[in-house]
Amino acid sequence: MHLNNFMELEYNTQREKLIISEYGRHIQKMVEFAVSLEDKEKRQKTSESIINLMGELNPHLRDVEDFKHKLWDHLFIISDFKLDVDSPFPKPKIEDLFKKPDPLNYPNQKIKYNHYGKIVELMIEEAIEMKDLDLKEKLVLAIANQMKKSYINWNLDSVEDKTILKQLITLSNQKLSLPEGTELHKISPPPKQNQFKKKKKTNQRNQRNHSRN
Repeated sequence: MHLNNFMELEYNTQREKLIISEYGRHIQKMVEFAVSLEDKEKRQKTSESIINLMGELNPHLRDVEDFKHKLWDHLFIISDFKLDVDSPFPKPKIEDLFKKPDPLNYPNQKIKYNHYGKIVELMIEEAIEMKDLDLKEKLVLAIANQMKKSYINWNLDSVEDKTILKQLITLSNQKLSLPEGTELHKISPPPKQNQFKKKKKTNQRNQRNHSRN
């Protein structure tokens, strides 16, 4: 599994069930990617980055007792206990899967581009802080591909790669970029339902007129 496609979006019918829905599909995909890493050091660094992202999603809860412990518990639960990394806390037991986690309230923060969502902005912040240049480069490419998917799914229209690359630079305050000419995943816009309905009505009207004639 490559980092540049761990954020692959699927249609709703193909998506796996979220293990802890409060963290969203992006975090679950990142955990799956961490599990797939063979190098333990990279697996450890990636897991710690995910923990930081999970914490960034809920900064108002950082002062809650055992908050960090809960994040690590949730990380192992999301990985279906397949993640082999060192935790500063005892690993949870399999029975914890059957415990419903406490709901996580999301802070009301302004998002620069609604179609990208807060999680993309948090991933960009995490990428900026990454020290491992190899992982950083792959994560930035993954973020750009995710931005393109989100843009197309939101706008139901195609977008040039150079537009996404420019917005990546904007969102990161010129701290992240990809080489000019970088090719992102080729993605086709999903069908526009309204167009289908309009076309169907037009066909039905034409059929009625033809029958009358």
